[in-house]
Formats: sequence, C-alpha cells, structure tokens
Amino acid sequence: MSLSIGIVGLPNVGKSTLFQTLTKKQVSAENYPFCTIEPNVGVVPVPDQRLDVLAQISKSAKVIPTTIEFIDIAGLVKGASKGEGLGNAFLANIRQVDAICHVIRVFHNDDITHVENRINPVDDADIINTELLLADLDQITKALPQVEKKAKSKDKLALETLPILQQTLPLVEAGTPIRDADLTPEELDIIKSYNFLTAKPMMYVANTDETYELSQELQDKFTNIIPLSIKIESEICLMDTEEQTEYLAMLGREMSGLDTLIQEGYKLLDLISFLTTGVQETKAWTVKQGTLAPQAGGVIHSDIERGFIMADIISYQDFVDCGSEAGARQNGKLRQEGKSYIIQDGDVCHFKFNV
Repeated sequence: MSLSIGIVGLPNVGKSTLFQTLTKKQVSAENYPFCTIEPNVGVVPVPDQRLDVLAQISKSAKVIPTTIEFIDIAGLVKGASKGEGLGNAFLANIRQVDAICHVIRVFHNDDITHVENRINPVDDADIINTELLLADLDQITKALPQVEKKAKSKDKLALETLPILQQTLPLVEAGTPIRDADLTPEELDIIKSYNFLTAKPMMYVANTDETYELSQELQDKFTNIIPLSIKIESEICLMDTEEQTEYLAMLGREMSGLDTLIQEGYKLLDLISFLTTGVQETKAWTVKQGTLAPQAGGVIHSDIERGFIMADIISYQDFVDCGSEAGARQNGKLRQEGKSYIIQDGDVCHFKFNV
C-alpha cells in the first residue's frame, strides 16, 4: 500500500530542508525492488519499536519496517489558485497526495528572508489554506452545472453527487475545508474522484528554533500541530545511532521529532500496522483502519486473500508476555479468526489459505 503525504508551505519556511532530512532516513531500495521513486519522493521507514522486540524473540535474520512516502511540493505564493508563481504545478501535485503536511515558520533568522517580509505563522497558514479553498471553490462552481444536467437525466452517480456538492459549496465559500464539512465516509467516497484539496487530511509542522516551543496562540489555533526544529533534526540525522540515543536522552525525549512526525503522518492517513515474525524476518505491514483479515492477507500476497481460510492472531503484548507463538498457544492467547475479523494495530498474524 503506497500512501503519500505532500509537504507544502510558503517559500523559505524550511519545507525543502524537512524533505531533505526525511530522505536521509530513506529506506534502502533492496527491500522494495518494484518501487521506482522519483527524485522528489522520499520513502521513509515508520518507527516501530515492537519490531525489534519481536525480532529478538524470534531470532529473525532481518527486520523490515513499513514505510510512508513524503513528497516535496513546489513552494506556494498568494494567488496560486489563479496560477501565480508555481501555483498550477503546486495544485496539480497536491491533488495526487493522500494527505498534507503544512510547514509554517516560527523561527526568526534575518539571513533567511520571508516571502511576506514578516514572521506570522497564523497568517502564513491562512494564505495556503485560502488558496486551497479558492481552488476547490472554483472546481465545485464549474462542476455543479454539469452534474445538475446529468442529474436531470437520472444519471445515478450525478444524483448521488449533486446534494453533496450543493452542501459543500456554501461551506467552502464561507472558508470551511471539506474535511470539516461533516460528510459521511460514503459521501466522501462519492466525491473522491474530484480530489478536492481541502478534503485531504492535514497536519501542521511548526518550524521552531532549538527550543521546540510553541506560542499559546498556535496551540489554540491548530489542534494537530507538531513543533519541530528542522535545523536541529537535520543535525540529529547525521549522528550515529548511539549518539542519537545519548543526545535525545539529554533532551529527555524517547524519539526524535522527525520520528514523531513520521508516526503522526501514518496516523493521519488512518493507517495501522499488523506484524509477521519468524526466523527469516520480522515485518510490519500497512493497512487502513477497519481492514478485514482476508484483505490484510492480500497485502502480503494476492493468493492469501483469494484462498483465505483463517488467520492465527496474537496481540503484540500477548506474544511478548508469552515469549513465542507456541507460548501464546499454550496460554490460550492465540485466536483463530475468520473472514469477518477486523485487523487491529499490533496483531501478530499467521494466515492460512488454499488456492
């Protein structure tokens, strides 16, 4: 499952430095032989301490984390929705991503000019959010007459789409993103083909100084905001593992801000990991929340989904507490689940199938 997060922001907010820092953590290509990655795409491992624990128990030869894609998107300026600057490229690129990581500048540095000649992260965020809203407003306005015409001729999709567009139009006009329009998952699926920009989930990264501190105004304004000194994080990335551990311990943190960002990005996409473990490898696999066992097996191989019989499931904590799959079985912690079982984050799975 290849899901991507686009990094957006005004020029000189640290967006490209964040992307470069992420790509320093990029996974080695040999684990993903069928991936052709463009230069502006970074495939990074999702930090998961459970993998090392399971690998130690199973004496695995290798550990393979799951991954997430970050895409560096062209800088935006005011008027992008009308084609100003790289506006058209920006909008075209952002339509292709699954979620948005919106970088705003908090740090002060006279040597790095700000495109608006001032440091005001709330205003910066408003500039980009306004451009996304204007682009969606333009798209809805153009789409409505066509959908209305098709609905009159009883076109099924148009009849489903029309009331959703009519509901979202006044909200977008008033400055409400489509993601906040209180649409059901089914309604969002109906309008999915439009790739509305403000329908995509969004997280904020506040590029701070070395204190990682946020003002109360920013904390109140944005609920899903991560303070990150991108400069410090780029330096941490250059350290070896032991130095990183010592440095983070000195700061009183268990993981780097970059790893926190990657984990939060994974959650933003509504993703979870199930795990497989054995002598050859311990591996994390990505599925959407709510995925059924046969479809989860299909992520490993299509034959598993096609010939699914059942799945042996052990929760991660039970596996660790019991010391092995055999120990979990002896202690009644291994469950046999069928086609209707919904995979949970951290499930250690063994699929049984026949084709």
